[in-house]
Amino acid sequence: MKEMTQHTFSQRIHWQAILTVCYFAIYFILGLSLLFRQPFGNPPDEFNRYLIPQYIAEHGTLPNGFEEAIRIPAYGFSYAFQPILPYMVQGYSMRLAGFFTQDPDFLFYTARMVDFAFGLVMAVFLLLLSRKWFRCRALQWLFCFLTMFIPQSLFLHTYVNTDSCCMMSIAVMLYGLTCCLQDHFRYRSCLIMSMGIILCALSYYNAYGFILSCILLFTAHFFSLQAGRPCLDWKPFLKKGMFISAIVLLGIGWWFIRSYILYDGDILGLRTRNLCSELYGNEDMKAETRITYQSMGYTLVSMLFRSDFLVLSLNSFICMYGPMVVTTALWIYRFYKFLFLVGLMGSILPLSRFARIPEGIVFPGRPALNRFFHGNMAVCMLIPFVLSIIYSYGTDYQPQGRYLMPILIPLCYYCVRGLEKGVHGFCALIPHIPVLGKKYKKPVGGAESDRLLTGLCGFLILMVTLAAGITIYGYAFPYYSGL
Repeated sequence: MKEMTQHTFSQRIHWQAILTVCYFAIYFILGLSLLFRQPFGNPPDEFNRYLIPQYIAEHGTLPNGFEEAIRIPAYGFSYAFQPILPYMVQGYSMRLAGFFTQDPDFLFYTARMVDFAFGLVMAVFLLLLSRKWFRCRALQWLFCFLTMFIPQSLFLHTYVNTDSCCMMSIAVMLYGLTCCLQDHFRYRSCLIMSMGIILCALSYYNAYGFILSCILLFTAHFFSLQAGRPCLDWKPFLKKGMFISAIVLLGIGWWFIRSYILYDGDILGLRTRNLCSELYGNEDMKAETRITYQSMGYTLVSMLFRSDFLVLSLNSFICMYGPMVVTTALWIYRFYKFLFLVGLMGSILPLSRFARIPEGIVFPGRPALNRFFHGNMAVCMLIPFVLSIIYSYGTDYQPQGRYLMPILIPLCYYCVRGLEKGVHGFCALIPHIPVLGKKYKKPVGGAESDRLLTGLCGFLILMVTLAAGITIYGYAFPYYSGL
């Protein structure tokens, strides 16, 4: 019996090692294939984004948003008004590479490789996060593969943008936050969460909801009920709060102080960016003349339900490469839509009434904190969607799924969690299903349901990997070959 246990354990270690190698190997193979095959400037706005790291590499300093060399000609503004940490890393990496060669292709791919490295760090933190969010190994791997290899997620790590760093920052932030809530904000966990907040704050405004969530959950953690009244544990609250605040302010304060000085008090740079557009943009690209859903006479309701907004947003969230023209197989869109729909339904439905379902993210002894955490994740998913609606309706005509990518990690968690609940609920209901009830008189549970869940995860991992491979080699490569 002891020998069998040791053999089973060694088998599990063996499979874990194989899956780990496959996970990173697939990322390297698919990611680098796409990175080196895409023509310069073909991904959305890459040409305009690359102007900033190119400027930093050439001058060794950060550009003012008004700098003519980095302005987008038609729109009249530049991306330098908003946080540019990813472009800084790219620019100084190019400057370092410039000591060895001035080959423009080599410098350009150096910039792209920075985003690829961001994706690699994200993949590592997703592995760590999966260990915190799921007990079942099969579910952990499904969560990682689903999050990393949905085609649009993989695409973000293969060209010059700020989205890749943003996605990495969310993975770091959520891992640090989960550790903090489980170990009562040990300094190591606080440091990880703080690094995630810094990376997020200096990369992408659409993901700021996660920073707000960290603040709210940090505050909620130190609340308790005493004699029916809410009470705040002031000493650790102030001690840990000051520690986190000091790190974050040191990391991000310089940027917003710089913006305040350069842009006449506009710390976010958005008002000044619009002013720059008014001064230097083409007449048909200015805010009052730009073609949007609003300018075409749509109301918000008609934009959502009578236009292509939702379809285009969802399809490009799954996959649209290049300047929103490279699509993938129809079955891949249907597969992901069905998977997300079934997973989210399973996550919402009260299936625990029918079966004993393992708990998901748990903070022991804090049921109210558990509910508040999930409420925060729901809000974090809602904010990018609302911002995308506002942006498409009144600012820019084309909805893009990359604006929604900050929701990916919590979305994949609830999808995988829903599948877990669904399988256990299905196994409990088998005796009541007319066809299966004749064979199974009792609910299928324990080892049988675990095997079914593992088999489902294995199948979905295979499908996710296949979908990414077909998208890149079957659809993206032929398109690039024809350019």
